[in-house]
Amino acid sequence: MNKIDLPNFSEIKIDSIVSDLDRLLQDSLNKIDALASQDDFSWQTLAEPMEAIDEALNHFWSPISHLNAVQNTDEMREAYNSALPLLTAYSTEVGQNDALYSAYQAVADRADFKQLSQAQQKAVNNAIRDFKLSGVALGDSDKALFGEYKQRLSELSTQYANNVLDATQGWHRLITDEAELLGVPEMVKQAMAEQATAKSLTGWLATLDIPCYLPLMQYADNRGLREELYTAFTTRASDQGPGQGQWDNSGLMDEILQLKSKLADLLGFASYADRSLATKMAETPQQVEDFLLDLAGQAIPVAKNDLTELQQFCRQQFDVTALDSWDVPYYSEKLKQQTYAFDQEQLRPYFPAEKVIEGLLAVTSSLFGVSFERQQSFDSYHPDVQLFSILKDDQIIAQFYFDIYARSGKRGGAWMADCRVRRRLADGSLQLPVAFLTCNFSAPTSTLPSLLTHNEVTTLFHEFGHGLHHMLTEVEVGAVSGINGVSWDAVELPSQFLENWCWEPEVIPMISGHYQTGEPLPVEQLEKMLAAKNYQSGMMMVRQLEFSLFDMAIHSADNIDIQAELDKIRRRVAVMLPPASNRFQHSFSHIFAGGYSAGYFSYKWAEVLSADAYSLFEENGIFDRATGQSFLTNILQRGGSDEAMNLFVAFRGRKPETLALLRHSGIVKQH
Repeated sequence: MNKIDLPNFSEIKIDSIVSDLDRLLQDSLNKIDALASQDDFSWQTLAEPMEAIDEALNHFWSPISHLNAVQNTDEMREAYNSALPLLTAYSTEVGQNDALYSAYQAVADRADFKQLSQAQQKAVNNAIRDFKLSGVALGDSDKALFGEYKQRLSELSTQYANNVLDATQGWHRLITDEAELLGVPEMVKQAMAEQATAKSLTGWLATLDIPCYLPLMQYADNRGLREELYTAFTTRASDQGPGQGQWDNSGLMDEILQLKSKLADLLGFASYADRSLATKMAETPQQVEDFLLDLAGQAIPVAKNDLTELQQFCRQQFDVTALDSWDVPYYSEKLKQQTYAFDQEQLRPYFPAEKVIEGLLAVTSSLFGVSFERQQSFDSYHPDVQLFSILKDDQIIAQFYFDIYARSGKRGGAWMADCRVRRRLADGSLQLPVAFLTCNFSAPTSTLPSLLTHNEVTTLFHEFGHGLHHMLTEVEVGAVSGINGVSWDAVELPSQFLENWCWEPEVIPMISGHYQTGEPLPVEQLEKMLAAKNYQSGMMMVRQLEFSLFDMAIHSADNIDIQAELDKIRRRVAVMLPPASNRFQHSFSHIFAGGYSAGYFSYKWAEVLSADAYSLFEENGIFDRATGQSFLTNILQRGGSDEAMNLFVAFRGRKPETLALLRHSGIVKQH
């Protein structure tokens, strides 16, 4: 028997979150003490009931964590912030429970351990590793220090994220003269006008939300407006710019790095970067740096050519001899239009969100033999949210929430989070996985549906790839089911992999249809889009390498000057330096408030895996069922039940090679 257990959002009482959580955690600790005091330990007597304890906590907390990200209010933020110290203290106490650690070690030492399934063995071995990484072997005073550090880090990262959100939403500019918006597409202006109306203002409201910020940077002829936007955006939550000092993350970043370094030192690691890599495919910081610099060596010459081409274009066509950072997106768009007669904004009418979703699901069905059904009635937290079921052989195997439109109180960016994990329950039934899929696209207006750029289409495919990894798993052990237990530098493999279909001529008619006529994207537009695919790919790659090298550098040394280190890395790999006021690092939430500390390189690492995996579809056919089935069985269904490299080799027949990535990115020319 299969079970789907969805959250009851309408029953969440914000004012009782903290007290309810406190009771749940105390109950969990009592149950853990009872488990750890048994005489004999086995998978059935220890790991299974521990998984049930973990899952009860996840059932309670995952919808609250999700609401804090997508429906942020003062009341919710206060409850969330008050709950975090309880969770941190609990996880530290459990992670440092000597008796529980010894119990897991006893399971691993049993003569019949090897008779457990691979997933069960992996879950036990991961648990033992994580106990060690939680400081279980430390003395009492060091354990207390470890707990203090973790508690403070939780507070700091939450404050960092709140500052970024507040700084983003704390700036806007009302434009009352339409002449200031020359060059800006009508659809963008209409959305800005509706934003103004929503605040009882007359005119057009410029904000730092990505659906507004990016088009203004790319299309606004008004250079002063672009400079104002750029300055506001790149100084968010810092000591610079229009909001300087108001939500400043400077001190938080220094303290976060110091605490992470102290944590690593307590655990016997040379640096926090070494600690981070203990759960990843990459083995040493030096290996990561070599990997990134190897890519940089091949990308920098291409990036320099990209910039030279842009500078020559600006001189010849616009008599502009010096480019500033707020000029680059604008003139890059002009050059792109001249070179390829291609404009992302002109594609929007062909990519209404509903049509893109329909095509995305059709692509998935063709590849992996599943079908989808939209649920009409469910307990939702916002009218825009959709719920879908995934079916295999007419049986529901998973569900997911789609929350794809930007709105006030919603964290920026796009992400997938697990709501429920697939696992076998004590009564023999199977709990089915549920995922949250979140994006921030332009919402429908009074006259237009939500229309996506092709970049946003790839974002949707990317997040859905994460979702499939979580939902198509066949693993029945929660700790290594879906995305759980997957090496962080392999977790981006399915997401980046799925993006490839967005570029295939065979797929474009499936995901496009003019919102007025239903006509798919015309062939000539498709050809232009494909021709422009790797436009400025060198500049884009060195930018990502800059972020990755910066991340590794600041987590590899003590008492580092963050700005000076970023400046040093930019001089090494960037082809154009930003203004001195740029404070990108102050809103680099991935590493200061997310899970990517000393792990941002994972995007590039996994891109090698995904490009190489996709090259097999290029060889066999992009909808070749046998290849799709192989990816399903060797990657998606296996979750974290085996080492990522083993799973990749099982699919590809060999270890990954970088050539496919360099070819797909246009860094190495196609043969």
